[in-house]
Amino acid sequence: MRTGIALGSNVGNRLEALRLARRAVLKIPGASGPLLCSSLYETDPVGTEADAGPFLNAVLELDFEGHPAALLDALQAIEADMGRPSKRPRNAPRTIDLDILYVGNLTLSTPDIVIPHPRLHLRRFVLVPLGEIRSDLRLPGQQNTIGELLSQLLDPAAVLRAHTQWEPL
Repeated sequence: MRTGIALGSNVGNRLEALRLARRAVLKIPGASGPLLCSSLYETDPVGTEADAGPFLNAVLELDFEGHPAALLDALQAIEADMGRPSKRPRNAPRTIDLDILYVGNLTLSTPDIVIPHPRLHLRRFVLVPLGEIRSDLRLPGQQNTIGELLSQLLDPAAVLRAHTQWEPL
């Protein structure tokens, strides 16, 4: 199923962290192309400590065959390998943050995982890169496409295309 994954970093070499994470995500068992990859965006931190630095964010879409819990486990293993502690304050600065945004038309809600991501439609830093690659996407439970959600969003956070971008895979 087509699966969306958000990537973010606001600690250390953010660009390198996103590059390493993108390569690692593509190696997850069950993940395959075709890959859609947004541009990189510099974004203001949302809901973080006052001294938190800006994020570098992007969204990937790929095919994933397997249970979403297996994908979540793999993403959390990548985060741990890249130095993100498993126990941390909510919205703490991080070297890498990987979130499942959607898995096809699946809806899932357990104590460990909620799909589609419950705050996706409220976050400009996710909707802008996602809108770049899938503005026509309509998520389960939403009446509007990603492009329409973005045009109606009241979130004032700045989301700017970064000067530095991905290198080709």
